[in-house]
Amino acid sequence: MPASQSTLKLKLCLFMFLQYFIWGCWYVSMGAYLTNRLGFEGGQVGLAYGAFAIGAMISPFLVGLIADRYFASEKLLCFLGLAGGLMLCLLPRFQSFSTFYPALIGYCGLYVPTLALGNSLSLHHLANAKVDFPRVKMLSAVGWIAGLATVNAVDGVESPIQFYLAGSASILFGLFCLTLPHTPPMKAGADVSLGEILGLDALALLKKPSFAIFIGCMFLICLPLYFYFVNLGIYLTQLEWRNMLVKTSLAQVSDIAFFLLLPLFLARFGYKWTILLGIACWVARYFALSASVTAGTARDALIFGAILLHGVCYDFLFIAGQLYVDDEANPRIRGAAQGLIAFILWGVGAFVGTALAGLVMDRYKLPTAVGGLDHDWASIWQLPAWGALAVLVVFALCFRNPQGKATPEPLPDAA
Repeated sequence: MPASQSTLKLKLCLFMFLQYFIWGCWYVSMGAYLTNRLGFEGGQVGLAYGAFAIGAMISPFLVGLIADRYFASEKLLCFLGLAGGLMLCLLPRFQSFSTFYPALIGYCGLYVPTLALGNSLSLHHLANAKVDFPRVKMLSAVGWIAGLATVNAVDGVESPIQFYLAGSASILFGLFCLTLPHTPPMKAGADVSLGEILGLDALALLKKPSFAIFIGCMFLICLPLYFYFVNLGIYLTQLEWRNMLVKTSLAQVSDIAFFLLLPLFLARFGYKWTILLGIACWVARYFALSASVTAGTARDALIFGAILLHGVCYDFLFIAGQLYVDDEANPRIRGAAQGLIAFILWGVGAFVGTALAGLVMDRYKLPTAVGGLDHDWASIWQLPAWGALAVLVVFALCFRNPQGKATPEPLPDAA
């Protein structure tokens, strides 16, 4: 292995670790801070979490307008990290919803573009992206766990210290980005249209039927996906699970394992069957959660099973999807294409999915608690299960592997 690739992989691993350490420091614990420290109402807390989706909807325009046209990726990442760190450190100063919410939207608008930019930079420089990108991306799960553990260690769940930790890490992240390989804008000095400057040229990929099916299914699967993130904590709280945060962190352990397995599945089965397996596991996850409501002594086993499916649910669907997008996009639109998938997964999909999950939870609220449960959780979990099953059928019938890419290149020897 060339020394340059070894050094690159180490740098990208540290990049992914810091990037997700920042996110893990505040995303999970922010709700407790807003509710118990600032006294925000439930609807306001929901809107605050929706700020991330708004940031994701801004991201493709920032990436397409700036990253692909004017600035080197590593320099733009540096600016976003430094500016985001300062914004995070300012967030505790805002005590009312009317000031905190727009400030949080501003921060998310700075952070979310780093996800697409980081993926695009990594895929551009890795010599064997299909094998190495999942291994590099594995450090994102480690960073997320480390962020949670750090906040827990300093008892910062309901404290503004979570934002100071994330802000400090973001400043370090920004400075570290200057050590990444130079990645000039692909369209610098080129004669491009307004649509290309805005990143709209990535929409041309939708002319390919299979790519359009892929994008549609990615949006549709986001609807059941966010039932898990919005509702699982509430369900487990009503079940009075102890050490819930520690137990649910097994999802990130699963992430690490399936990051390592993803190249093997892509090499053996290709994009279609790998992504189908990811969708199928979302179906299994929700049916397991629905069955757990009345499973008696098997309840905890079913819930743990649903949590441990997280790695294949996420990696085989979204990481494999990012690799598919990278294969389909030419170098000129790669940044915009990654911004497009970020817009679908973390933007409009997240915005609609979280809103739908909240509406369904309200719809199935019980007039009186039954067995300590305030909601009809069996029905709540069945809805995303059937929805994911419908997406599975559509994807299986309509999606086709790219020509010449039905079976990705074989993996090198393990040594």
